[in-house]
Amino acid sequence: MRFQSRPARLTFPLLLSLAALFSALLPIIMLPQVARAQEGALDKSEPKGITVEEVIKRFASKEKEFKEARDQYTFRQDVKVMTLDGDTPDGNYQQVFDVTFDDKGRKVKNVVFAPQPTLQRIQMTEEDIDDIENRLPFVLTADEVGEYDILYVGQQKQDELNTYVFDIAPKQILGKKRYFQGRIWVDNKDFQIVETYGKTVPDIRKKHGKEENLFPKFTTWREQIDGQYWFPTYTRAEDTLKFSLGDIKIREIIKYTNYKRFGSKSKIIYEGKEVEKGKEQKKQDEQKPPDPPKPQ
Repeated sequence: MRFQSRPARLTFPLLLSLAALFSALLPIIMLPQVARAQEGALDKSEPKGITVEEVIKRFASKEKEFKEARDQYTFRQDVKVMTLDGDTPDGNYQQVFDVTFDDKGRKVKNVVFAPQPTLQRIQMTEEDIDDIENRLPFVLTADEVGEYDILYVGQQKQDELNTYVFDIAPKQILGKKRYFQGRIWVDNKDFQIVETYGKTVPDIRKKHGKEENLFPKFTTWREQIDGQYWFPTYTRAEDTLKFSLGDIKIREIIKYTNYKRFGSKSKIIYEGKEVEKGKEQKKQDEQKPPDPPKPQ
């Protein structure tokens, strides 16, 4: 959110950036925890029957599978952002959109509901939208795990799940790329992330603090949708963004619903080579024996 020069008007990215930058200076284990339902005590003992390194390797591999699988699903995402005066909303932003596929199989976003925003003290930016769509449903794959420092914290019960707990932070910030910093809970049977708590980094400050883009801490929960993978279903953020011109309390609620598999990728192999379906059908037709002569 960009900071506005007019009094009492701050852009959302600015607000989020200041808060995020402030938090990024602290060790990830210093990030405050939010209340979670049915959360057990943290057991700091080492995993049994498996090394920490093997746990990381297995969940990173599973997360890569999950990311590829989720790319084959359609779903609806409902985004609500509000500024708060105490606990009372005094400005709102909402957008509901469907993630679907076009006739060429390309993923597209169709907005189905977007009332006029009433935010007065912050403004949504491209970074906010990008984070909401791509980083709040955080995925840490085998391709990305090398970019992070990963610290094993212990084991913890989350509802009925037994989980391994890790604190993670980017090893370095490269260019304009954005990262996640915080804590993840990994199911000890499926080796997939089932809960995420932290924030996107870095916060953005330019022109001696006149342009600020701050990002709040958030929690994302996942549920097992298809009996195999854990999909993000709910994200909540409630944080106070500390801008240079004043604090602004915000709340974000994001729901992911109506997951449906669009289709599956398939390949046709003929004599050791991948061929187009049309060509394969033609080959099969050419190899069919001729029809017997019809009786006279």
